[in-house]
Amino acid sequence: MNLSSIKNLFKKKHEPKLKALNFIRYIGPGLLVTVGFIDPGNWASNISAGGEYGYALLWMVTLSTIMLILLQHNAAHLGIVTGNCLSEASTATLNPKLNRVVLGSAVIAAVSTALAELLGGAIALNMLFGIPLKLGTILVLCFILWILCTNSYKKLEKWIIGFVSLIGISFLFELSLVHVEWGKAMVGWIKPSFPSGSLPIIMSVLGAVVMPHNLFLHSQVIQSRQWNLEDESIIKKQLKYEFMDTFFSMIVGWAINSAMILIAATTFFAQKVQVTELSQAQQMLTPLLGNTASIVFAIALLFAGISSSVTAGMAGGSIFAGIFGKDYDINNVYTKLGIGITLIGATIAIFFITNPFKGLIYSQMLLSIQLPITIFLQIYLTSSKKVMGKYANSTLSKITLWIVGLIVTGLNIMLLLSLIA
Repeated sequence: MNLSSIKNLFKKKHEPKLKALNFIRYIGPGLLVTVGFIDPGNWASNISAGGEYGYALLWMVTLSTIMLILLQHNAAHLGIVTGNCLSEASTATLNPKLNRVVLGSAVIAAVSTALAELLGGAIALNMLFGIPLKLGTILVLCFILWILCTNSYKKLEKWIIGFVSLIGISFLFELSLVHVEWGKAMVGWIKPSFPSGSLPIIMSVLGAVVMPHNLFLHSQVIQSRQWNLEDESIIKKQLKYEFMDTFFSMIVGWAINSAMILIAATTFFAQKVQVTELSQAQQMLTPLLGNTASIVFAIALLFAGISSSVTAGMAGGSIFAGIFGKDYDINNVYTKLGIGITLIGATIAIFFITNPFKGLIYSQMLLSIQLPITIFLQIYLTSSKKVMGKYANSTLSKITLWIVGLIVTGLNIMLLLSLIA
């Protein structure tokens, strides 16, 4: 056997390991997006869902996650193929007046998202140290602005992956303390049900999982893995790895969101305790599960608030910069303005909120109302051969994405009718 044959044999022997290692290195953008749907707004929605209806609304997390995988993959697809984020692609394609309306509503959605994230972090500080909510909000805001302005994307990615891991470990610990009726949980995950009065909670769960700012964010951060847009084999490899990263990350989010509902169902619903705010949820955990559980709950909420505030700020910066045809860059004035509008605007809004828990719930409902606009914008762009070339959505992909868009729109109409009635 000659030297060339030995080299080829060695290469084939180690190729699977190298491929696995490449995928592990690729993980990151999906987990950044995952942070957006394990944020404090989700906590409020999920605790309400589990506390008021037990296992009955688990199906909404499953449905939302399936829709999320399809939508996030499609958004990342746009970023990989075009090198533009959703906001930049919209600006380059839509009529300028229509574009400003569409992206303006997306900025409002980002502010609404940031409101929930900052407020969640402030509530956690209040739980742990007794810091007043408004002061806590300002402290969290300052810390987030410092992180965004002083850290590179690679550092941010590592920080947030660490936060997601800690949140996951916290909920595994919490689950170990409760008795879950897994039979009922399995039914709840797959069987849709609409208990009386549950529609606003269903909509808030939907808005908390499928979030418009995350679609903009994913199309932006996926470009951190960009190598060579001219090499078709590299684009195909990116699309393959991206889907694996998205699928893995969304399943992590599904598990954490499910854990929140399960804990609420096995504690508050089982004991017939009505929870009206996150701080009350922490206080009620102490007699039910012990002081350690309540402290872990508050620490996990703090991590969730900080990490999701970072991604909300990034999304706001990306959307606003895209209005002017610019890429996300912390040294760019448009990016800085977008981050400032998103985070400072949300902080100002928090000062006018009288009921923090309701503020979290309704912020998620606002997101779900804006969501169809972003979904149909995305479907239009990714289905356009002018934008995507030969990578435009196939007929099957178009049908699937339209079904998702129509489901979301239908649920929004149901919500509006329930509010009018």
